[in-house]
Formats: sequence, structure tokens, C-alpha cells
Amino acid sequence: MKTLHPLILTARIADPDLEPFDELRKQHFPPDRNFLRAHLTMFHRLPGEKVGQILNELKRTAVDHSAIVADVAGIRHLGAGVAFVIVASELLHVHTELRSAFMPWLGGQDMQKWQPHITVQNKVSRLLADTLHQELSNAFEPRRIVIEGMDLWKYLGGPWQLEQTVLFGTCP
Repeated sequence: MKTLHPLILTARIADPDLEPFDELRKQHFPPDRNFLRAHLTMFHRLPGEKVGQILNELKRTAVDHSAIVADVAGIRHLGAGVAFVIVASELLHVHTELRSAFMPWLGGQDMQKWQPHITVQNKVSRLLADTLHQELSNAFEPRRIVIEGMDLWKYLGGPWQLEQTVLFGTCP
């Protein structure tokens, strides 16, 4: 479905857990393209015209889940950047539920297999990406993060504006 008012859905990571990724993003993401904090995108383009239905679905899904503990499981080379691989079976379950509900509206990028990750570098040369990938791989230690809920954002052609946060375990 085409939309003039795209929305983006991200997993809401607890602030203390997000901070190290955000610091890496500030250091390694091109400053002229870095409008956002580090984030974990669940859906890249939902129709803003359906915001009420989307929020209802998020709330319905969130009530059945509590905060999710996820594993930071590795480093992923993106070609022109680097990301941290996130593994969480419950988050995959949430994504599957939402994907089913949002199916009529999904475009190509959101129809692909979802591979949860937090990007700390993108839109750089292969050499810069190779260097950071090697550096982060050498120092990598698995850890856990807490995902508290989901954030729905309005895409503003670069920057994003928070539309609403839906926390897991809250009543619709």
C-alpha cells in the first residue's frame, strides 16, 4: 500500500541498554545522515493513514507480552556499515503476529525475512565498514538487553517524530 505519511515501528530498548549502541552510532554514522538514536526497526513503512488501526493492533499485541530479554549475539557486516545481531524468540513472535495483521499494507522491504539488528554504521565506504566490523568483532562479548515495548514513528523525510510508545504488558 502506498502512503504519503509513512510510519516506522521500532522495538523500544531500555535506555541503559541502548546507550552503548547510541554512542557507537554517534562515533561511526555519517553525521549528515545521523538524525536518530540507535534503534531496532521492526517495520520500515506502515501507512500513516491507518495509524488508528496500527495503534490498536500494537496495543492488542503488547498486552499479551511482558518486557523481552534479547541477546546481542554478534556483529553483522552490512556492506556499507555494521550492525549488532539481536536474537529473541519472543520478539520474533511479536513481529510475526504484527506482520500477519499488517500484511495488506506491507511493501517489499517488510516482506523480506526479518533479521533483527541495531545499526551503528551505514552509508560509508567498504573500507570503513570493514575496519569497524573487524574492531567490533575483536572486542565483542555477548550480552543481554531489555526490550520494553514498541515505538511508532512518523517519517519526516530524514528525521523521525515519535507518534506513540506502546509498552509490553499494558492494557489496550
